Parts: sequence; C-alpha cells; structure tokens
Amino acid sequence: MTDLARRALMQAAAVALATVALAGCGKKEEPTPAPAPAPVAEAPKPAPLKLAWVYVGPVGDAGWTFAHDLGRKAVEAEFGDKVATTIVEKVPEGADAERVIRDLAAQGHKLIFTTSFGFMEPTLKVAEEFPDLRFEHATGYKTAPNLAVYDNRFYEDAYLAGLIAGHMTKTKTLGFVASFPIPEVLRNINAFTLGARSVDPAIRTKVVWVNTWFDPPKESDAAQSLINAGADVLLQNTDSTAVLQTAQKNGKFAFGWDSDMSAVAPDAHLASVIVDWGPYYVSRVRAVIDGSWSTGRRIWGVKEGQATIVKIAGGVPEAARKRIDEVKAGLKDGSFAVFTGPIVDSSGKERLAAGVRADQDWHDKVDFYVQGVDGQVPTGK
Repeated sequence: MTDLARRALMQAAAVALATVALAGCGKKEEPTPAPAPAPVAEAPKPAPLKLAWVYVGPVGDAGWTFAHDLGRKAVEAEFGDKVATTIVEKVPEGADAERVIRDLAAQGHKLIFTTSFGFMEPTLKVAEEFPDLRFEHATGYKTAPNLAVYDNRFYEDAYLAGLIAGHMTKTKTLGFVASFPIPEVLRNINAFTLGARSVDPAIRTKVVWVNTWFDPPKESDAAQSLINAGADVLLQNTDSTAVLQTAQKNGKFAFGWDSDMSAVAPDAHLASVIVDWGPYYVSRVRAVIDGSWSTGRRIWGVKEGQATIVKIAGGVPEAARKRIDEVKAGLKDGSFAVFTGPIVDSSGKERLAAGVRADQDWHDKVDFYVQGVDGQVPTGK
C-alpha cells in the first residue's frame, strides 16, 4: 500500500470516529424526576367550645324550658361547629342540681347556664370549685367573679296581658296560677293586676299556688278551681299548657306563657307572653369566644326585644291594642315603668310613694300582693 493510500485510509477512519463521537454527544439525557413535594398538613381545627344548659323541666313543656332551649338552638345556628352544646333536663332544684352542675363542670364545659331560680345556691357553690370555668344563672341575684346572672322583666309582659284581660273579663274576676311565692312570681301577679285595674279599678285577681314549675295535672286543677270561683280570664307563672287548655274546656280565656301557645287552645288564647332568650345567649357565648365575658347582672325586657306579647286574638278590642302599643313605646323609651307609685298593697299599706319609680332593689324584695289581689302571700311557715 502506498503512502498516499495509507494516508487516505487513516483520514477516513478518523472521520468515522468523529461522526460516532458527535452522534454520542448529541444524545439527550433524560432528566431525573424531581421528588414529589410532601403534602402540606392542614392546621388542626380548634376544639369546639363546650356549652351546657341545665333545665328544671322537660324540653317539651312548651313553656319555660322550651323557650330556653330555643335560645340554645339559636347559639348552634349562630356558631355552628365552633360550639358543642349539652342539655340536662328535668333537674330538681336542690342537691340533684348541684350534682348535675358539678358533673358538667368536670366534663370541661366552659360555660354553663342554669335556668331556674332554685339553682342559685348550687351554681354558686360549683362556681367556687371551678374558678376557671364560667357560669350564668337565670333569675337569681348572687354573682361571683366567674358567675353572672341574667333575667327578664317578665312583669312588663304580664302588665300587657293585664291590659287585655281588663278589656275581656265579664265577671271582673281574673285568675292566676302561681308556682312559688318568690319576688319574680309576685311581680308578675301584681303587674297583671295593675294592668287590668288600669282598665277597670273594680277588677280583682284570685291566686292559686301550686308550688311547682311544671305539673300539668296540678296546674289544670288550679285553673279549674279559679274558674269555679268566678275567674273568666287566666294567666299563669307555670310551664305547661294546662291552664290554657283548661280555660278552653270551660269556655274561658287565658294566655300562653314563655312561648307561643296559640295553637294549643285557639278558642281560649288571648295572646302569648313570650321570652326570646336567643339574643342573650348568642351575645354571652360570643363574649367567651372573643374574651370579653364578664360577670354582673343583666336584666332585659321589652326595650331589648327579649320580652313581648304575640298572637293577640282577633276579639281583643282596638282600645286594648292601642294601649299596648303606647305602653310598649313607653317601656322602650323609658317614659313608662310598670311599678310607679303610688303602689299600695292588699292591706292598704303604701309600698311605693306617688311618682317614685321602683329600682332594682325594690323589685328584688317584692313580698306582697298589690291592692286588688285577694288573699295573702304564703309565708311557708
């Protein structure tokens, strides 16, 4: 092979090697896949605020307990899964109440509402044992750093019912089925009578005490005895619909109490005295959530929209409706107060001087019947 041929062969081999090398360099490497990002853990939802209500009667009483439970449901509707609510119903006032309240506190309920006057001392005692929890007691008057009191000016509605009764009675005799002789109930009897006697000073009120908040047969018997004694319009400070139903059976008139009872006995129903606890309960739960909760005593009524009278019957005259509107307006703007002197008791003794408005201390100590109420207040002796 000549040098020329050898040189040509070497050049061809070099070109071939270069082509192979270039081909290798042009091959694309597949990138290594990046690892998948770790899932971001969701922040745990805060545990719901545990709330509890202690009821003296059954939720289905259609009256006092039913109204409070509607308030509890308003809390659930407002706060959803931010709260978890518990109820204990039909709790007797006394030692059983203390046990129930303590159990709820031990279970970690951060706010406990006790909804009957007779729960006052048990609530106070348990509140002292659990200073980091909050308690609220309905209708009482004793507070503590972690115990607040709430109430309603029921007597404002009772006065409005009295205005209707004053226009509707034919016998000039009213009946009142009363639970216990405590200031709350006595104020309602007196306000009912004052409202009626503002229409006709000759009207009188008879009272039967049943010494229970909820006992339909006992309430019915009391209503019947009042009707037998001449009462043709009845009001009650008890928790069932028995008084209204008894009135209907006898062709008389009566009122719903604490909630709308118009469907129970439509022929007898003149109006319902109701209490809407929802706004109060929502406001107090919100105060716990935002850290603004404080103790104290809060008493709401017509002015705050908590108390009112609803479903006034068609047969109630226009004069009564007009006066009800006037009184409501006066209660809202402060120009009218139910207990304004002169207030004279059934023995003729002046209890409030002419022109003087009762303060809260006066309201808390009512232990008498006003003029126009028959009989004497039971003393328990």
